[in-house]
Formats: sequence, C-alpha cells, structure tokens
Amino acid sequence: MRFAHASFVALALAVAVPAVHGQQTDADRKVAGGGITVAGWTGQVDAAAAAKGASLKDSKFVQEGNDLHLTIGPAATYWNPANTATGSYTVKASFRQPKSSADHPHPAGVFIGGQNLGTDKQSLLYCVAYGDGTFLVRGFNGKSVVNISKRQPHAAVAKAGADGSVTNEVAWVVKDGRAECHINGQMAAGFDRAEIVGAGKLDSTDGVYGIRVSHNMDVVVSGFGKQ
Repeated sequence: MRFAHASFVALALAVAVPAVHGQQTDADRKVAGGGITVAGWTGQVDAAAAAKGASLKDSKFVQEGNDLHLTIGPAATYWNPANTATGSYTVKASFRQPKSSADHPHPAGVFIGGQNLGTDKQSLLYCVAYGDGTFLVRGFNGKSVVNISKRQPHAAVAKAGADGSVTNEVAWVVKDGRAECHINGQMAAGFDRAEIVGAGKLDSTDGVYGIRVSHNMDVVVSGFGKQ
C-alpha cells in the first residue's frame, strides 16, 4: 500500500453502524421544504439517522444553473443511477461551503463503485475533504462501515478562510489496478485494487458514482461528472 503524505493506514470492518464521520456534537437538523427536485437523482440517509426517523425529505437537493445546491440535514449519499463508470476513469466535483454554523468542519466528497445502492446490500467507496485541511477515505458494505484511511491532514486540502468559506475539488482516479483519491489536483491517498475490493470491502470499482455529504451542511457542487 502506498500513500502520498499519509502516515497511517488501516482497514477495519465495523459490524455496528457508528457515526460515519466521528462523534457528532450537533444533532441532525430538518430542512423545511426538503426533498430532491433534480430529475433522475435519488439518495439514502445513513442508517443511524434513518433509525431515528430521518429521511431525504429532511434535506434539500436542488439544481441552480449548472450546479447542485445541497442543504443537508442527515448525512447521506446521493446519486443518479445513469452515472456509471467502469474500467479506467476519473470522476470529480468541486464542493464550495459557506461559513458553517457548527463548531467543527463537516466533509463532502465523491463516491465510486456503487452497487445495490438504496438497499441493505449497498457497496461504495468515498473520499471526503474537511474544511480544516483533513480528508478521509471510507466505504459502506451492507450495513457496515469500512474504514480505509483515517481522517488525516494533507497539504492539498484547502482550509476555510477568514470568512469561514472553503472550496475543495475531490476526485477518484481509477487506472492500472489502482484507485487514487485526488484533492485539488494532488493525490492524497492511493490503493491497489486488492486492498479495497473483496469480501467485506468494495464489491468492485465499477458501478455508480455520486456525492457523499455529512450532516448539517450547505454546499454547492460544481463540475460533477466523469472524465
């Protein structure tokens, strides 16, 4: 396994579903008038949030020009089943966040390898960037969370400015038997296929790609797509 500027690597399977981005100190909000209004898109809130009665209607997912504007309550993944990638590919998007109302940063990013999405047999792998200069790589396998790389700093990840706003471009580059998470054009972490695909991990790097967001976020997503 090889990383750029990464000092820790772990692969662990948690049978119970924990808070996906660590201990939450702010409760999930409910966004008035929520729901998905962009044709073709759907999503799924995290199991822990769903167990408390949260749903996609507690967040807004709308189109604004060429961008997607997400006003999020519970943490969730969003996708359009038509967005698939196989073989060698790059998928990316830029995530612009205004000043957060929370006392800690919330992450957003891109997932790949989506299989059986929206079911209890889902499989996907995501990389997300936080506004404090850190990033995280994780996945879902059924109801379990697969920890690939712990949250850690990387020089490429932008930090929030004086006004609290921040923009990070997150990409997955899949090629030659490897999958790499790139942030703002630099590789933050890379994995050989055998490290992320297999029993209890990702079903395949082929599949649906989409957006991963933490809870209580306001984020504008631009340039989302495959290359």
